[in-house]
Amino acid sequence: MSISENITNLKKELPNHVCLVAVSKTKPIPNIMEAYNAGHRIFGENKIQEMVDKWEQMPKDIEWHMIGHVQTNKVKYMAEFVSLIHAVDSVKLLKEINKQAKKHERVIDCLLQIKIAKEDSKFGMTEADALALLNNASVKEFENVNIVGLMGMATFTENEAQLVSEFSRLKNFFDTHKTAFSFKTLSMGMSGDYKIAIAQGSTMIRVGSSIFGERYQ
Repeated sequence: MSISENITNLKKELPNHVCLVAVSKTKPIPNIMEAYNAGHRIFGENKIQEMVDKWEQMPKDIEWHMIGHVQTNKVKYMAEFVSLIHAVDSVKLLKEINKQAKKHERVIDCLLQIKIAKEDSKFGMTEADALALLNNASVKEFENVNIVGLMGMATFTENEAQLVSEFSRLKNFFDTHKTAFSFKTLSMGMSGDYKIAIAQGSTMIRVGSSIFGERYQ
């Protein structure tokens, strides 16, 4: 099927409360424009320079999400336009996002990445570290960032019970603290596991290969 058919069919099966981020990393602009022309406006990238290049060349009503690990020295390049940063994992990074957002007179929405996977390759904070960040007095004074929720990446496995366990643990943490910290977004689930993630309470999924086909470099 074509990209436009893939994205249309995927949206039809999603509950109304679930937001779809089309993961366009490594994909050429014509492919992304096919999804755009099918009505989609939210795209996710994992390399800031690639996202900047696409933002400069593509329609300005696109909502760009940074879904990959972020280095503090790169924040300045996306602060002008990024809509949501999914993978905030330190006070240091949040401080830099706040600083760069202020230069552009913006408030940038952010998600805290919680480590739920067993794999060492996955980034993220512990639940305890996340609570410490959220209760940090200096963080509460940041006026140009808005922590709107949490993000997690599950283990790359076909063990459904393990995925359910990882996603449900993050959902429980989200539910426990959503009122105190005004959480509204829970980003979990990708092409291979988004159905399980949605069943466990995800409100935002990050899907690439099911839309654009298998990834290539």
